[in-house]
Amino acid sequence: MFQLLKTLSSLHGPCGFEQPVTTWIKDTLQDLADDVRVDALGNVIARKKGKKNGPKTIITAHMDEVGFIVKKIENNGLIRFEKLGGHDDRILLAQKVQIRTRKGLLTGVIGTMSAHFVKFDDPMKVRNHRQLYIDVGASSKEAAQSLGIEIGNPITWASSIDFLGNETTGKIVGKGFDDRAGCAVIIQTLQELKDADFHGEIIAIFTVQEEVGLRGAKVAAESVEADLAIAIDTTAVSDTPEETMDQSLSLGKGTGIKIIDFSLIAHPAVKEKLVVVAEEHNISFQYEVFPGIGTDGGAVSLANKGIPTGVLSIPSRYAHSPVEVIDVEDLEATKELLKQFILAVDEREEFLFI
Repeated sequence: MFQLLKTLSSLHGPCGFEQPVTTWIKDTLQDLADDVRVDALGNVIARKKGKKNGPKTIITAHMDEVGFIVKKIENNGLIRFEKLGGHDDRILLAQKVQIRTRKGLLTGVIGTMSAHFVKFDDPMKVRNHRQLYIDVGASSKEAAQSLGIEIGNPITWASSIDFLGNETTGKIVGKGFDDRAGCAVIIQTLQELKDADFHGEIIAIFTVQEEVGLRGAKVAAESVEADLAIAIDTTAVSDTPEETMDQSLSLGKGTGIKIIDFSLIAHPAVKEKLVVVAEEHNISFQYEVFPGIGTDGGAVSLANKGIPTGVLSIPSRYAHSPVEVIDVEDLEATKELLKQFILAVDEREEFLFI
């Protein structure tokens, strides 16, 4: 799955500007699903029918990544920007970015003063992103425009995907794992179920604009009828030494079966089915209770008359940064549990609250 994630991660697709990701996923799914369509917002919705009757199951992940957007071009050629999604201003300085223009991708850097000037500044100060700028090497506004810079150009981190340490660690580092890793899990699952004998119908939804309010999922889930749903997303681990960390979720200890976050209290019947399947197949998992995060599962659960929804979480360090870290074994565990869950659901299965 490393190569699949590498391809997905390299695509340029911040919130609201997911076109390269939407196009690639739509084309990839043509041979894996019975029907593939793209809705008005850019969500990809693919349906695959099993050979036997059974429930309709949504499996969903979001395509967008956190990024930025060009707000203003200064007379000296420096670029002012706004955020797309949640960022920590403390990590913005001196990072490389990619700006998508009609002419192609441009490399820029979020500027910072030389260390030699720190003695004249407040070293404890964290400047707001609106005080920062992106340098694309242009010496004037006209020079920046000649490169293709326009107001509204989308921006992402410019980073590669690599093994952390080396291949023996099993950990990989890169940008956009939130949630291209979830997209990779669903695509790999569909590949492995291509000729499988399962009940019901899979409705795979790859959503847009999750990082700015679960917007794509709200629209996509209302457009389909489903009996249950599983959302796939990354989640922040708490296994590093900072004083706010409680060591309740760790990298390398398996997929997270969500119990609660700020967007969703997982449906008890779906959550219990995930636990049973994981235990039956010896799939490593850990429970997730984390109010600091939300997923498309929250929006999907509220669609139509309500859809019983669970979430599988891929543990991640350094989320919303250019150096997100995940463990390949957690990624594989998430895929395997999703696949085995689909295979375990039969035509009589109901996910009732009582």
